[in-house]
Amino acid sequence: MPDLPLFPSSLVGSYAQPDWLIDRAKLAGRFPPRTRARELWRPAPEWLAQAQDDATLLAIRAQEVAGLDIVTDGEMRRESYSNHFATALEGVDVDNPGTALDRSGHPNPVPRVVGPVRRTRPVEVDDVRFLRAHTGRTTKMTIPGPFTMAQQAQDDHYGDLEAVAMAYAEAVNAEARDLFAAGVDIVQFDEPYLQARPDAAKQFGVRVLNRALEGLTGTTAVHLCFGYAAIIHERPSGYSFLPELAEATCDQISIETAQSNLDCAVLAELAGKTIILGVIDLDDHAVEEPATVARRVERALPYVAPENIVVATDCGMKYLPRESAEGKLRALADGAKLLRG
Repeated sequence: MPDLPLFPSSLVGSYAQPDWLIDRAKLAGRFPPRTRARELWRPAPEWLAQAQDDATLLAIRAQEVAGLDIVTDGEMRRESYSNHFATALEGVDVDNPGTALDRSGHPNPVPRVVGPVRRTRPVEVDDVRFLRAHTGRTTKMTIPGPFTMAQQAQDDHYGDLEAVAMAYAEAVNAEARDLFAAGVDIVQFDEPYLQARPDAAKQFGVRVLNRALEGLTGTTAVHLCFGYAAIIHERPSGYSFLPELAEATCDQISIETAQSNLDCAVLAELAGKTIILGVIDLDDHAVEEPATVARRVERALPYVAPENIVVATDCGMKYLPRESAEGKLRALADGAKLLRG
């Protein structure tokens, strides 16, 4: 992995998709899709892959121009953070979806598990190769976590939620191995439902997560959030599931602090982990001052050593207007530079 400065800066995962790529009004007018949602794309099917490549180049360039140290592909090829991978697995019927409650309690169409869940092919390896070909900076690729995918599915096969999650964990583990082999520096497992479903998470969440992490030799991260600010507006001031991740074998833990005004004292319970510290408020389109970003980071310094902090956005930037997203990237990178000084 390329050398990183103190307080390296990074997106959590997604960047704002251009209006010419995706129908942002339709995207904002519904809950994040769990099944395929091809109607969201503006280009004709025969031009879609080319358009997604072009949008990915723009996302990479925006991160580099802003000065970010760790670069993602912006998740430009995805309708949501999870459905891109979850709908590519065997044993899942996406043409005849089931139903599950979203974290807001709203019923949402979801993949229906009808047989053993298996990954039969790499899903994001080409995305890693494209990212590596177009940046020399440290790279990160995100993938939905197994606990979250199990919560976003209707199980008509296993009859046991932990068994479903463990099958997803094996699929995710195989994918992560291939992503590292393709040259990515960091693989991040997005697990917002560890926060949204704390009772089940406390029963088997870490066990399932550790199966997904088993044997991985690259840098691994786990992201927990309260949901996209554009959709979930009420934010608790603390996580319902977080200290438990001290037992997870991941290297890094990604959390939100800006929108929730999180009491950072909880981070003392995650000693030994690098904290990807969310300090960019995605509920407010106004661009922060770099000094504001630096102050938000400083709240964590009594509990986390400076060398164990990555400065980041609270969650994905998918729903932000592009101008706001560009400004917030600059504020993020400039805030990190202030801290280094």
